[in-house]
Amino acid sequence: MDQKSAITIGIPRAMLYYRYGVLWKAFFEELQVPVVISPPTTRELLESGSSIAVDESCLSAKIFMGHVNALLGKCDAVFIPRYSSLNHNAVFCTRFEGLFDQTRNVFRNTPQRFISCNIDEKEKSSEETAFVSLGRELGFSARESKNAYARAWKADQRQQKLWAKEQEALAAKPGRKILLVGHSYILSDPYLQKPIIGWLEENGATCLRADRMDRVKARKACTGFSPTCRWIMNEELIGSTVLWKQKADGIILVSAFPCGPDSMTNELLTRRLKDIPLMNLVLDAQTGTAGVETRLESFLDIIQFRKGEEV
Repeated sequence: MDQKSAITIGIPRAMLYYRYGVLWKAFFEELQVPVVISPPTTRELLESGSSIAVDESCLSAKIFMGHVNALLGKCDAVFIPRYSSLNHNAVFCTRFEGLFDQTRNVFRNTPQRFISCNIDEKEKSSEETAFVSLGRELGFSARESKNAYARAWKADQRQQKLWAKEQEALAAKPGRKILLVGHSYILSDPYLQKPIIGWLEENGATCLRADRMDRVKARKACTGFSPTCRWIMNEELIGSTVLWKQKADGIILVSAFPCGPDSMTNELLTRRLKDIPLMNLVLDAQTGTAGVETRLESFLDIIQFRKGEEV
């Protein structure tokens, strides 16, 4: 069918791409639909997104708009799925539910086409159902779409297990270890994470990442620590922190300003984790590299002092 071979899908390298990118790319590739990924984040890309995003948007949303802007004219349709809930007690921040409509509004004066699918278990729209419907919309049969999703899901599961094993290996290494508690769209973004992860590793620290640990175990661990947390990604970060804090010498909470869920869960962790050095690092469009490095250096000094090492 011509419709199958003609369309090229653009995927912004931001937000949930760092959580579900393997699934999305594999799904389209299994259907032999060409995929274009926006380039890695740069200062110029952030500035372009900030200039067109809604003023009240968080830093990550501004970066997302920059990535969409970078895809204009390079694909037939930009893919922005709506993620609402995975079950009645596991919901996503409303930004992920409204991002598709917000983006269409921001780029309403461009000819760019946008496509989506709705993942909302509370409304009986599972991830599989959503992607099968998307495949049908693109001109593929239900069987083709279902098989593509099944293979993409397996690829995603393999990636999750690989990430978890990598974290276990890092935790077993000798030396100073810092647990970074932040969303993947911060800790995996090359522009945002370099002043943090890059600097820590250059100064001899091993970085453990709460966003890359076993998600099922993390959600279970969160239940006893904060049974009322309903944001699934924050729930996973809390649970991973509870499970892994004993393996770290210090914890850094990394968030993008002004993130509502993070402001609440980070405050919870700050108040309840009293037996380990902890720092809250909030990034915004004006955050300078020198300021971040100064805070990280001071944090490592505190850890050394607590361990009785010479500073």
